[in-house]
Amino acid sequence: MNWAVILPLIIFLVIIFVIGFWSSKQLKATDSFLAEYFLGGRQLGGFILAMTMIATYGSASSFIGGPGVAYTKGLGWVFLAMAQLATGYFVLMVLGKKFAIVARKYKAITLIDFLKERYQSKTVVLLSALSIIIFLFSAMAAQWVGGARLVESLTGLSYTTALFIFAASVLVYVIIGGFHAVALTDAVQGVIMFAGTLILLIATIIAGGGISNIMTELVAENPNLVSPFGAARDLTPAYVSSFWILVGVGVVALPQVTVRAMSYKNSKAMHTAIIVGTTVVGFIMLGMHLIGVFARPILPGIDIGDKVMPMLSLKVLPPWLAGIVLAAPMAAIMSTVDSLLLLISSAVVKDVYLNYVKPNATNQQVKAMSFGVTTVIGILVVILALSPPNLLIWLNLFAFGGLESVFIWPIILGLYWSKGNKYGAIASMVIGMGSYILFDQFYPNALGLHTVVLPILISLIGYIVVSYATRERVGPTFH
Repeated sequence: MNWAVILPLIIFLVIIFVIGFWSSKQLKATDSFLAEYFLGGRQLGGFILAMTMIATYGSASSFIGGPGVAYTKGLGWVFLAMAQLATGYFVLMVLGKKFAIVARKYKAITLIDFLKERYQSKTVVLLSALSIIIFLFSAMAAQWVGGARLVESLTGLSYTTALFIFAASVLVYVIIGGFHAVALTDAVQGVIMFAGTLILLIATIIAGGGISNIMTELVAENPNLVSPFGAARDLTPAYVSSFWILVGVGVVALPQVTVRAMSYKNSKAMHTAIIVGTTVVGFIMLGMHLIGVFARPILPGIDIGDKVMPMLSLKVLPPWLAGIVLAAPMAAIMSTVDSLLLLISSAVVKDVYLNYVKPNATNQQVKAMSFGVTTVIGILVVILALSPPNLLIWLNLFAFGGLESVFIWPIILGLYWSKGNKYGAIASMVIGMGSYILFDQFYPNALGLHTVVLPILISLIGYIVVSYATRERVGPTFH
């Protein structure tokens, strides 16, 4: 084992555990277990809100899969990835104040709480919970595989052993600390992700002999590596533009990101988060994907894209610094996993168990159920991750597209269109999920667009047509 690399990662994990144990004391002191465990008591400040959004959104695909694809496709993939620049801005400007006000009015702790009160429909709740469980399971499995592969590449341990080490680390601090632990560790992880990107970008440019030298070598190898169309000229304008929906505008429909828009304490926190979040996301996404392209002349001939980041870090940095930098992808993966884990357990406990199984459950029963469900889900994902898929980024993007197809219109039109009703929401969710899976399996990239685009358009038509056809107004009117 390379202890000079591993030691900084161990120190990072110790800090995360300390935060988790501290947060568990906050949980014991609170009267409102659910609001504190799943939403941090709605007390996030601007900086922590920005960092928790960045850390939740930045994942294995941003730090391992994304640079790996950029290594293969060139600067065209960097251009495509920058659609993520506006993620935090879109989420907080589209949802922002209105969503936070309505969520507080409804006493909503989860996204499904909001949908339940807005549409007054058991079907909407159950469809939402089912969608979250189906799509986030695949997203979470991808993250756990990414974490295990990172530990495996650094320690030389077997994949299975690495997976259990990573899983145990995440499960302990999420189970004991809840959302408060997740938000605080996300702030630490967000800072590490920013610093890691900066250090590795500078080291990569120096190792490549400067940007002009790197670009000369890329052009000499394949001029298309520095074009917007990708090394194989397969990044068409239509395909690249469609990513503005998948990883740009559509992110407002991701439950793990949406819940952040109801967790901040005041307007000042939201405005700070918009500025900080947009700046940091822009830098991390640009930096990490440029690193992937710039790595090509330094480490030619890498077959598996997911290995680019760890191999490059170990080559261009001193071992101790490589350990600190590689805490960035570890942070990105852990912060995404913890949020998804809480989201799935909240869908089971808060939205199904408390609503329809045992509405009169005591605080103690809710605590036991929350801890138990979080543990069981974590173990199930570990079992799923024992047979790892080859391409993490595509599994993650599949989950993104599925969630967006299901939730985007029930959330946005539920907030801003008073004529939307439960029948329109149900139609939109069923059409969105069904058409997305159908297109993904049989007609991927139809019309040269990413698979998510057509299901989102079809589900919009379904929501509007069915809402008008039924003419039954459900829930309060929004102005």
